[in-house]
Amino acid sequence: MPNSMTGYAQQSGITGPWRWTIELRSVNGRGLDLRLRAPDWVDGLDQKLKAALAGVAARGSLTLSVRINREEGGPKSLDPAALAGALDQIAMVTRAAQERGLALSPGSACDVLGLRGVTDSGGAQDTGELVQAMLGEVPALASDFNAMRGEEGKRLEHLIRDQLDQIARGATSARAIAEDRRQTMDQNFRDNLARIADNAEGFDPDRVAQEIALLSVRADITEELDRLDAHVAAARKLLDTSGPVGRKLDFLCQEFNREANTLCSKSQFTALTAVGLDLKTVIDQMREQIQNLE
Repeated sequence: MPNSMTGYAQQSGITGPWRWTIELRSVNGRGLDLRLRAPDWVDGLDQKLKAALAGVAARGSLTLSVRINREEGGPKSLDPAALAGALDQIAMVTRAAQERGLALSPGSACDVLGLRGVTDSGGAQDTGELVQAMLGEVPALASDFNAMRGEEGKRLEHLIRDQLDQIARGATSARAIAEDRRQTMDQNFRDNLARIADNAEGFDPDRVAQEIALLSVRADITEELDRLDAHVAAARKLLDTSGPVGRKLDFLCQEFNREANTLCSKSQFTALTAVGLDLKTVIDQMREQIQNLE
């Protein structure tokens, strides 16, 4: 059973002072393209996540997004260098105010700690536990992601199989109509030949018969219908296999379309042309669905 290239999954958790969320989503793609959006202050996170997701999909445009927020009220570390710089700046401001005869209200330690950069928000802390916690949820993330792709794949497979049945029925109808067309064409040939015989002198009946036979061969659609049946069988066989089949089915759609085009060009019969156009419509619809398969 094929998977869809469209999928989504999310895992969240809390590790120490951090609340984190990992999202994995995918859309159609010609090949496999995995993009990561992760905070750069967590050393090595992107490489480890990419390695953990290796093999999760064979085709599609995947995006893995990581959001990490520090819990309010969690312990914060003090940055000594930033604290020293902040105190130096406070001293400079105090002296400058005194020189101008200005009195500033005294600040508290809490005011100093509230200055940007004095307390570390987590970027410089040891994030090893955080990384391991997120990596530990990757298997569940991948499982949910592929479960969604599998469910979507089932729906697509059902649609595609129904469209293959429509194509098979169209080929059967074309065979029946082709027999009516042959009888009509034969009668038209006889009528035209009779008119030629009545209004022409010295024409070669054998030569005319050869031309008529050649026209009949050129108008024959047996091979096109046989190939349509073969393509239907091949597509159904692909849908019965496991693993990525989207590219192969997309190629088959090109072959389906080629046979339908040839059928229309050879038709010369209204009912047969209608069947050919219906086939082209179904094939186009089927290809749209196949574009979503892995």
